[in-house]
Amino acid sequence: MAKFIPVDTFDIVIFGGTGDLSQRKLLPALYHRFLDGQIPEDSRLIGVSRTEMTDKAFREFALKACKASTGKDFKPEEWKAFETLLSYVGMDATDPDADWSALKDKLGSDDRPTIFYLAVTPKIYVPICEALGKAGLSKGDTRVVLEKPIGTDLESARAINKGVGAVFDEDRIYRIDHYLGKETVQNLLVLRFGNTLFEPLWNRTAIDHIQITVSESVGVGDRAGYYDSAGAVRDMVQNHLLQLLCLIAMEPPNSVEADEIRTEKIKVLNALRPLDAKCADRETVRAQYKAGTVDGKSVKGYLEELEDGESDTETFVAVKAWVDNWRWARVPFYLRTGKRMKSRHSEIVVQFRAAPHAMFGEEQAHSNRLIIRLQPDEGVQLYVQIKEPGPGGLRVQSLPLNLSYAESFQVRYPDAYERLLMDVVRGNLALFMRREEVEEAWEWVDGLLDAWAASKTPMQTYSAGLEDGPVEARMLLREDDRDWWSNGK
Repeated sequence: MAKFIPVDTFDIVIFGGTGDLSQRKLLPALYHRFLDGQIPEDSRLIGVSRTEMTDKAFREFALKACKASTGKDFKPEEWKAFETLLSYVGMDATDPDADWSALKDKLGSDDRPTIFYLAVTPKIYVPICEALGKAGLSKGDTRVVLEKPIGTDLESARAINKGVGAVFDEDRIYRIDHYLGKETVQNLLVLRFGNTLFEPLWNRTAIDHIQITVSESVGVGDRAGYYDSAGAVRDMVQNHLLQLLCLIAMEPPNSVEADEIRTEKIKVLNALRPLDAKCADRETVRAQYKAGTVDGKSVKGYLEELEDGESDTETFVAVKAWVDNWRWARVPFYLRTGKRMKSRHSEIVVQFRAAPHAMFGEEQAHSNRLIIRLQPDEGVQLYVQIKEPGPGGLRVQSLPLNLSYAESFQVRYPDAYERLLMDVVRGNLALFMRREEVEEAWEWVDGLLDAWAASKTPMQTYSAGLEDGPVEARMLLREDDRDWWSNGK
C-alpha cells in the first residue's frame, strides 16, 4: 500500500491561474495531493492572472477543474476543506506599475516556502521574475517553477536563464518537464542501477540499438498558433525525447542527489554527435500529416487546420542519433515523435544483440528486447525466448515477462504533476533540469534545424492515423536492416 508522506506547510502562487495548464493539471494535482493528506490545511494556494475574479469565482473555476479530474470519485466534503486554501489576485504581473500589495497581503509574513509557478508563456518569465524581485517577493525561502519550453533556441534560452538567474539562485529554479515525473521514467534509474541483471549488459557489447517513441493521436487543435512556430523538434525533441535519452544513456551517478544525476545527464548531451547538412538527409526525417482516419473518424490535414493553409513546420520527426562515448560507440538511438498517429503512446525499446550462435536455427529469429512503456499503460516487458510446448519438434517463441503498474499496484499513484509539485515543496531538484542541460539540448537542436535549412531537407507527408508515420521513417531503420517496434511485433 502506497504511503504518502505529508510536506511542510507552504504557499504556491500560480501565475496564469485561470489558464489551461492550471485548469487541466495544476489545480487537480494539488487537489489530489490534498485528498491523500500530503498538503497541510494551513497552506495557501493563490491564483494570479489579468482576469478580474473574486475568490469565490476562482474557487468555482477550480471546482469544475477538479470535478473533471476526479469524475465519479469527487467528494463534496473533502472539497469544502480544500477550497478554503484557494484565493485569487487579479493583476498584470508584467505591468511596471502593478500593485503587488494584494498578493503580499495574501501571502502574509509566515516563515514558510513560497513557490511561484509560472504557467504562462516563456516570453514573460523574465519580466515576472524581475517584478517579483522589485516587489521584495524573491527573498527568503522562495522558489520559481518554469514550464517548458525554455526559449525557442539557444540564444533565447540563455536570455531566460540569465534573466531569471539574476533574481533567483540556481538552486531555487525548477525547470519542469512533466515527462520526468512519470513513474516509469523515474523507474529507469532503479531498473538500471538497482538490478545487477541489466547494468553489465547496458552497453555497446550487448545492445544493438535503442528506440524512443512519443506518439500522439491528436492534432494541433487550438494550439495551432504556438505549434506552427515551434514544430515537433522544439515542442518534443528538445525536452521530452532528449531527457529520456539522457536517462537511458547516462553513466551511473554516485548517488541519487540532484546534482549527481543532472551532471551525468549533461555528459550525455555533451556526447551527442552534432548533426550537419551532410547527414541531415541521411539520418533525419521531417514530415507533416495529411487528412486521414484516427479512431474511425476522418480528420483534417495539418495545413487544413491552419488559417493561411501554408506552413513548412514539421509535425513528425525521426532522427538517428549517436552518443559518442565509450559505452555507446556505434549504437544508434532512433528517436521519433509525431502528431495524428494511430494511437497515443510513449515507449522506450532496448534491442539487445542476437545470440552469437543460432543453435535453434531459423526458429531463433528474435533477440531479447526490453520494452519500457511510459503511457498510456505504464509497465515494463522483457522479451525472452521460450520453447513452445507440445510435440512435433522444437519451436521457439519470443514472449514477455510482464510488469504492469495497473496490475501490480492496486492503488492510485500520483501523476507527473502531483509528484513534481511535491518535489518542489520538498526542495528536491533531481527531476528538474539544470541550466546547462537546457542550453546543451538547445545547442544540439539548433544544429538539427540549421542542418535542415542548409541541406533543404524535403518535407515528407503521412496520412493521419498511420502507426509508423511516413514511409521514409521506416526506411531510416530498414536501411540498417532494422525495424521500428510496433504492437509486439
